Amino acid sequence: MARRCTITGKGVQAGNNVSHANNKTRRRFLPNLQTVSVRSDTLNEAVRIRLTTNALRTIDKNGGLDAWILGTANRKLSEEALRLKRRIQRKAATATAA
Repeated sequence: MARRCTITGKGVQAGNNVSHANNKTRRRFLPNLQTVSVRSDTLNEAVRIRLTTNALRTIDKNGGLDAWILGTANRKLSEEALRLKRRIQRKAATATAA
């Protein structure tokens, strides 16, 4: 499993540890990834995804998973997020047709 956020796409970055003597050694900056269950109102179920804490705050700010994912352009979403978006759109379309 890659160390990458499903929603925002944030991943591992590289940099240097710099000592007082200005010695430089390579290091990695890992994203704060959490495996969480986020509730989808349209699907009426909890969706288990791997997100950064920043992505969780963004989802909460925008009114939940459904509102955020439907309001985001497809080109900005990962493959897994696109599949989830299509599931939500199909379910919403069948709910309005019935």
